[in-house]
This record gives sequence, structure tokens and C-alpha cells, in this order.
Amino acid sequence: MTNEKNKITKLVFPNWMNRDLKVIYVARLLMSINRALAGIVVAIYFSIDGLTAVDLGIVFLGVGLFSAILSSSIGITSDQIGRKVFMVVVPFLTATASLVFFATRSLPLLIAAAVIGSFGRGAGAGAGAVGPYQSVESALAAENTGSANRNKIFGRLGFASSIGATVGSLLTLTIPTHKVTGSTELGVYHAVFFLAFLSALGAGLVALLLKKDRVLKSDRPKFKFKFPKKSKSLVYKLWVTNSLNGIAVGMFGPFVSYWFYRRYGAGPKEIGILFAVINVVTIGSTLSAAGLAKKMGLVNVVTVVRAFQSLLLIPMVLAPSFIISGGIYLVRMLIQRIALPLRQSYVIGMADENEKAAVTSMSNLPNQVMMSVSPMFSGYLFDYLSEELPFEIAGVFQLANTVAFYLFFHKTKPAEETFEKLDSD
Repeated sequence: MTNEKNKITKLVFPNWMNRDLKVIYVARLLMSINRALAGIVVAIYFSIDGLTAVDLGIVFLGVGLFSAILSSSIGITSDQIGRKVFMVVVPFLTATASLVFFATRSLPLLIAAAVIGSFGRGAGAGAGAVGPYQSVESALAAENTGSANRNKIFGRLGFASSIGATVGSLLTLTIPTHKVTGSTELGVYHAVFFLAFLSALGAGLVALLLKKDRVLKSDRPKFKFKFPKKSKSLVYKLWVTNSLNGIAVGMFGPFVSYWFYRRYGAGPKEIGILFAVINVVTIGSTLSAAGLAKKMGLVNVVTVVRAFQSLLLIPMVLAPSFIISGGIYLVRMLIQRIALPLRQSYVIGMADENEKAAVTSMSNLPNQVMMSVSPMFSGYLFDYLSEELPFEIAGVFQLANTVAFYLFFHKTKPAEETFEKLDSD
């Protein structure tokens, strides 16, 4: 029995993972529970409370803008004052927002809490995002991992997200009704929001176990916001690709559960089960990302995967039933999970040592701005033109992102691929 436990422990936490990496892993898992729960229920909750798709677009505009400001500020200052404080404070902020949803039905307070908690940012079936401090998490993970294992750790963090998102999706089964239809029934959601509070609180508490920060040496004075000059070429290119992707993700990401609810009449339980199945099925794809990158090249894998996932949006929204649409969405997420950790790993790997978090946050700024603005356009399309059109337009923009990413980066290899080429020569 002891040997079996040791094998399982080594499978989850291999020898190359130090204590901080294990802490980051557990914190990611717990935070993903919160993100999965919020991604399923928040838009539906607001819809039941009387908000239209246009109203939701305005809420998501506020969510996106606040997240963009917070993420950029965190990324730049963390390179100068350290990472740990943000790994603790931001989950506590999200926990507070979840507690507001549990404790009150005041719409202004709920909207403010959604903005502060970044509820509705990305969303979908637990895409692996943990919120505005993701640049800090990525930089901290890279600083504790050599280039040979960098793709592996980002794959494992994606694996942790899948586990957490599975748990979060299944927790929607605590909602006792199939589909609530009036504001008097909103109380059935309160247990879910309390569980979301506990998971975010747990992520912050776990992060307290991180060792004291190793603040990187820099010629920048503390708290001074300065553009990452050594990595400026990388940032400029990422601004283009991320802007295109931000438009796409903003148009469909926050509306996925709302769209299933509106298009097929699926309640949070049905959507939660679908998302749980997706996360279980896709668990292996995040772990396979590093192996595929080693065989095919990181940029090549990201390009192929992004192309497929953009094209699959169209048959997904044209499907005649929830089952068929959900099946296509499952295939799309299976593919998407491969690209996400690799893209994060690539950005961190190509950034200057003293600018990793700053590059991640600054390069994501256009992505976040576009993700903030495009939901308003989607909301208008939902309410006045077509339920399918926002997703179809998003697919076009994501395909454009794929083409731009390949053109910009296919000749720029990360360190591990350069070393492998030298070794083979």
C-alpha cells in the first residue's frame, strides 16, 4: 500500500517539482474550482434576475476593464516587489466577491462583486485561467523550473485546472432545481456561491506556504511602472495576436453557459455535468502538451490546435441539440487544452529574465481590453440579430489570431528546442 501511495505521489508531484511548485499546483486547483462555478452560474444568475444579453455585455465590460488594470499593475510591480503577496491577496479578493453573491441579492452590489472577482472573464468549461494574477503565477512557476521542464510544469498546471474545474462543475449539482425562472428562486444558488468562497479562500491560504520571494535584480526603482524594453519586440507581436484572440474570446467565452441556457434550455445542472465530462476527458491532453511540443515544435502545435478550435465554433452553434453541440464543444476543449499551457510557456520562455511577469501582463493587456469591449457587441447580436452570429464571428477572429501567431513566431524557437537541435547536431 505504501509503495502504491508513493507511486501516486510521484505521478502527481514528480521529483523535479520543488515545494513552491507543489504549492502553486494546489492553489491553481482550488482557484479553478471557483472559476468553474462562477463561469457556469453567474451569467445565468444575472439572466434570471432580469439582465438582458446587452446588460450582461456591459457587466462583462466592467469585469474586463478592471481585470486588465489589475493584471497589468500586478505583472509590472511583482517583478520589483515579489510574487507571493499577489498569490495570496487576489484569491482573497475573489473569495470576498463570492461571499457577496452568497450574502445579498442587491443587484448593484452583485455587479460590483462580479467586477472585483473577475467573474465572467474567459469562463467556458474551466479554460485554465485563474484571474488577474496569472502572470505572477506563470513567472513564479518558470523561476522554479528549468527550461527543460518548463513545458511540463505548465502542462501540469493545466492538469490541475482540469481537476479543479471538474470538481467545480460537479458542485453545480447542489442546485436543487432544473431551471429556475424567477428572481424569488435565486436563493437556490447561494450554496454554490458559498462553495466558491471556500475554494478561493483555500487558494489564498495555501499560497501563504510559498517561500519568501526572490526579488529579481533590476535597474528600475520599486513601484515605478516601466515598459519591458528588453522584450519589447516580443510584446509588440503579442499585442497583435492577443488583440485578435481577445476579440474572439470576449465574444463567446463569457456567454457559453448563458448560450446553452438560452439556446437549448439547459439549466446549470446540465451545463455543469457537460463541463465536468469535458474536464475529465481533457485531463490527459494538458499532460500530453509537452510531448507534442518536443516532437512537432511548440509554435507548430499551438498553430494547428488553434486552427482546429476556431473552426469548431461554427458547427457547435449550428448543432440541433444540446447533446450534439456539447459533444462538439468537448472536442474543441480537448484540443484547446493542448495549446493553452504551451502558449503560456512560450511567452515566459522568450521573455527576459527580469521581465517575465511584466511581459506576460503587458502582452495580455490588449487581449483583456478586447475581451472587455467585445461582449457588448455580442450582447447586441444575441438580443437583436442572432444567437449564433457572435460565435461565428469569434471563430473568424481566432483563426486570424492563429495565422498571425505562426507568421510572427515560427522562426523563433524557445530555449529547449534550440538546445535539442544543438544536441542532435
